[in-house]
Amino acid sequence: MLPSDNRSSDEILHRLMSLHPKVIDLSLDRMRDILARLGNPERAIPPAIHIAGTNGKGSTQAMIRAGLESQGKRVHAYTSPHLARFHERIRVAGELISEPALAALLKECEAKNAGTPITFFEITTAAGFLAFARTPADYTLLEVGLGGRLDATNVIEHPALCIITPVSLDHQQYLGNTVAEIAGEKAGIIKRGVPVVVGPQTPEGLAVIEAKAERLGAPVLAFGQHWNAFEERGRMIFQDENGLLDLPLPNLPGPHQIQNAGAAIMALRHLGFGETACEAAVTRAEWPARFQRLRKGPLAMSAPGIELWLDGGHNPAGGEAVAATLARMPERPTHLICGMINTKDVAGYMHPLVPHVASLTAVTIPEEPNTLQAAEIAGFAREAGFAEVRTAETVAAALDAIAARDPSARVLICGSLYLAGKVLRDNG
Repeated sequence: MLPSDNRSSDEILHRLMSLHPKVIDLSLDRMRDILARLGNPERAIPPAIHIAGTNGKGSTQAMIRAGLESQGKRVHAYTSPHLARFHERIRVAGELISEPALAALLKECEAKNAGTPITFFEITTAAGFLAFARTPADYTLLEVGLGGRLDATNVIEHPALCIITPVSLDHQQYLGNTVAEIAGEKAGIIKRGVPVVVGPQTPEGLAVIEAKAERLGAPVLAFGQHWNAFEERGRMIFQDENGLLDLPLPNLPGPHQIQNAGAAIMALRHLGFGETACEAAVTRAEWPARFQRLRKGPLAMSAPGIELWLDGGHNPAGGEAVAATLARMPERPTHLICGMINTKDVAGYMHPLVPHVASLTAVTIPEEPNTLQAAEIAGFAREAGFAEVRTAETVAAALDAIAARDPSARVLICGSLYLAGKVLRDNG
């Protein structure tokens, strides 16, 4: 049983935030120190599958978890950022961590840290390791927060498997200005002798990953070389050296999810699971704000004729994925409600979307200090070439205005996980 405490986790999280400014400071020294004070729980967690990459980490993790759980396995999972509640980051043996357990673990980490400087992500990751070490399970799924080499999750010395999903440009201020440099940071999770599943990569990214794996004697299972996944006649085909699987298309929308599913299936096959687990991976996975259809809640009910969707993609590769998904959907006028933060390549995100949408309404993300103002986003949208660009005070106001003009349209709320989280909280 996990410990309990009667103090609110929100109160403790707020206090922990004050230990370090909201500035990313990549290092492993503080993480190793707090874990040592806690008795090194990271050494006692169930076998870990460590996942890095620019896009697709969360979807791949969700698919692996669905596959494992379909076989009766108990699975811990760690992911970030959260959308509606912090508890989403820590899933203990299949269930989101409870409020009493989270509060008690945070309190324990806070006491051991004793006020020394530490990032919010580091100390909350330490709490996750404590939860995982104290509850029996069969596997631990760890999603990298940022980069890989110096990410707080990269204290795991002997994972069972590593996965690197597609690498592209994002967080250049921390990870480098080229795909090769960023791939080098992602490849930092590779451990000596530990197999690494590699999703689709650019040639320069793949070269960096393969070189790191070769230096460490880590077997590589790379897309296009050791496995493949593609759509054929409305089905997903997966093939590796062990044979071919004919599966349903992933239930997570978008053609990019076929390759994410391929990485998940390769991982499951390597771990010794068969076709039943692989089919569950593609048909049972749930992952909010990744082209999620909103059918219930006050926002959806306010415009009953609208086909309402939500996506948290926020970089150029995310924009391309959304554009490809829209291109495959039944023809229907599509309008974007878009909010973004000021550290992202806004133009790079928007350009792929222009041919697929009728209008873009820009909004300022509420309660987010790094948000771009609606007028700034609208400026980017006009430069990108959107035919019709507007601004609105809120997502609800934007949706009302679109519904008044086009009551049977498709509306996609997009551009930021922060905006997606706000929408999910407000929509209940």
